[in-house]
This record gives sequence, structure tokens and C-alpha cells, in this order.
Amino acid sequence: MRIGVLTGGGDCPGLNAVIRAVVRKGVKEYGHEFVGFRDGWRGPLEGLTMQLDIAATRGILPRGGTILGSSRTNPFKIENGVERIKENLANAGIDALIAIGGEDTLGVATKLDTLGVKVIGVPKTIDNDLNNTDYTFGFDTAVNIAVEAIDRLHTTAESHHRALIVEVMGRHAGWIALHSGLAGGAACILIPEQTFSIEKVCEWVESRFKTNYAPIIVIAEGAIPQEGDMVVKDATLDSFGHVKLSGIGEWLAQEIEARTGKEARTSVLGHIQRGGSPSAFDRVLATRFGLHAITAAHEGDWGKMVALHGTDIVRVPLISATEKLKTVDPALYKEAEIFFG
Repeated sequence: MRIGVLTGGGDCPGLNAVIRAVVRKGVKEYGHEFVGFRDGWRGPLEGLTMQLDIAATRGILPRGGTILGSSRTNPFKIENGVERIKENLANAGIDALIAIGGEDTLGVATKLDTLGVKVIGVPKTIDNDLNNTDYTFGFDTAVNIAVEAIDRLHTTAESHHRALIVEVMGRHAGWIALHSGLAGGAACILIPEQTFSIEKVCEWVESRFKTNYAPIIVIAEGAIPQEGDMVVKDATLDSFGHVKLSGIGEWLAQEIEARTGKEARTSVLGHIQRGGSPSAFDRVLATRFGLHAITAAHEGDWGKMVALHGTDIVRVPLISATEKLKTVDPALYKEAEIFFG
């Protein structure tokens, strides 16, 4: 077979490990040929390709980002987008696609599958919010980067007797905030799944200062106060209808200063969380996903996504990945609350 490979959405540590595993096993064990589509769904939409063979994938395991490039292109928002993709796949002699991405990328893949395009999905997102897989690669790296930042900020906060707010990624799911906050000893963790009381946050801040410790507050970018709305950068939307989030950490710092008289500062980790080399866990998980994805393609098991269930890599219906978001279980958040304040 001649198989196309693409990576879509935000860049994510581990993408190159998937590409490497797909190509290495696909060529050596099955004798398949691969074509890399550039810049997400823009690749098959505009016929943008690159050579993808064993030589092209050597040395990329520890590299962050993606050698294929990425974008947030949505072919269903472009006139004749699906027809153009089908035509370009046919012209390039592509028998099937392996799409590596998150909610938006796999949502497009699911629709194309129903329209006759042979697709296998690989779950990717640092937010860990894709359904029907225990973890997505990129999440572990993002959490470790956030924890390192929190560890460093503890000493600054204590030296200056300040409250420090660490804003991490998480539009609708607080997995990064929960894990990094718990591992980093945060005074409180604020996530999108639970609206927060600013009065309660200020109580936790003052409680931490009374014990001669400066509080670190970890907040997901999509967290919402009980009497307020999600803080956004502006009103513009991307091609999948997402607003640009920005500013909840700064808003919280201003509220804490005004209500407690304590100095507060904000550090927004932003894209730092998803840049750089993947952790060992993410390298292994991404590699295993790639190995199982090419086997699924070789066997013609189309419309499936590879997923982690326990320690096993399994195949699940592609549509199940985006049927709903995987959000933080209230019971898990309850476990963390014992350490607040």
C-alpha cells in the first residue's frame, strides 16, 4: 500500500516518534510506501507532500514538534474541501491515511471515514482530553515542564513573600493543572470543570502565608470564576470555532492583591509546555501507538483509533475519540483539595 501520514493541530512532544514507528515498521515488516502530507489537513487539501522513508525518519525520536509541520486547517470549512482531498489522494496514489492529532484533527478524520476515505487515527494532545484512551502522548511532557516551572517559582515566591499564579494550558479540561499542581505542591488548583470562588482562593492564600510559606496557585487557562466568564484574548475564532484564551492568571493576581493586600504575580507557561524533547514515557507511548497504527492499516481495520487502555494498546472506533471530552473526574479533584490552603 501507499499510505499518507499527517499531523494536525498544535505541535506536541512525541509526534515524530509516531511518524518514525509507522514508517520503520511499515517499510521493514510490511513493505508499504509512505508519503508525508505537510501542515496538517492543508497537505492533502493542497497536495503538499514530502518524502517519508526510513532515511527521512532517522534521528527524529527525541525531537519535539513534527517534521511534517502542522496547521489548524479545517477542510470542511473550505469550499469543495473534501472533494479536493479525495482528488489529491487519488492523484498521489494514496490508498489510506494515518492521521495523528487531537479533537479537531480526528474529528475531520472521522467525517472523512464516513465519506469513504480509509483512515486510521492516532490520539495526540498535551491536554489529555481525548475520549477512550487513558493517556495521550505529550501530556506527560507538558506536566513535567509545568512541575519544573512550579518548583523554580516556589523559591522566588518565598524569597519575595508573594503569591505566584502559574497559568497552564487546558481549555475545557484541567488535567495538566491537576497533575502539575498536585506534583508541585500548589496551595490550590483551579480547573475548567469546577468553577471557583475567589473568596475561597483568597482564604487559601492567606492561610498559606500564615504558615510562613508563599502560595503557588496553578490555574488552567479555561478556569472560570463562579461569578464571571471565561477570560479570552479577543473575539476571533479559529477554523474549528475556538476562541483564543488568555488572561485568567493575570485577572486572578489582580483580584488577590485587591482583596488580601498581598503582592501577586503571574507566570503564563503557554507554548513552552508543548515544546522541546518528549519525556521517556511519551517517547515510548508514541512509539507504541505508531507500531499499532500501521498494523491496523496493514490489516485494513479502517475507521479505528489506537488507544491506551491500562498498559495495552487497543483499537477503538475513531468516532469514540471525539464523542465527548475526557474531563477531570470530580473524585480526582476531591483528592487534591486536601492540600489546598
